[in-house]
Amino acid sequence: MISTDQTPVYKRIVLKLSGEALAGPQGYGIDPASAEVIARRIRALHERGVQVAVVIGAGNLWRGSLGVSRGMEQSTADHMGMIGTVMNGLALQDALQREGVTTRVQTAIQMNAVAEPYIRLRAIRHLEKGRVVIIAGGTGNPYFTTDTAAALRAMEINADIVIKATKVNGVYSADPNKDPSAVRFDRLTYEQVLANKYEVMDMTAFTLCREHKMPILVLDFWAEDDLMLAVLGHHHVGTLITE
Repeated sequence: MISTDQTPVYKRIVLKLSGEALAGPQGYGIDPASAEVIARRIRALHERGVQVAVVIGAGNLWRGSLGVSRGMEQSTADHMGMIGTVMNGLALQDALQREGVTTRVQTAIQMNAVAEPYIRLRAIRHLEKGRVVIIAGGTGNPYFTTDTAAALRAMEINADIVIKATKVNGVYSADPNKDPSAVRFDRLTYEQVLANKYEVMDMTAFTLCREHKMPILVLDFWAEDDLMLAVLGHHHVGTLITE
């Protein structure tokens, strides 16, 4: 049972979600039921006064690597993925609005009919006004992942932490699905991650966080209370990576 009087240890977070989080059991597309679950978890944080910015991927709609493997230009494939993140952002915005949470979608690729352009100070203002901000469109540039977008936006909006929401409850010494002796870490340093080649984020994103001392928390988004417990400062949840 989570106490209602516990104070969050993070005031402003960037929540990095994969596109697959919206896919549901079929593994592709946008599942309204999954969007509702995500929206309820974000609403719970919002009700605690946490300022939430969400960066979302598009793997449920498009995998650029598939296009590239068939001869597509990398830039074209990546721009298609960025457009996919806007579709996911709009779906999540709709789910959040139906949960009573005022939400704005901002995108690095201008689509003024459906979303605001990403403007750093405007994003910060929305957060200060108690709105959730979904930041779509990646970085607006090809060759960069949404992991990198999450790291970059976290720095720009002065977030306290990047929370990478996955299907695994932290960083392990080996793949826990293949090695039953794999050990989960509660805490790691940036140097330990690099030295042991643990897969946390892509290298560009990870290096950006390391250089700017942005903490990273890897957790299982689908474990019912883990996101809330992590934001409240429970150290047994996920893996925290810091200096």
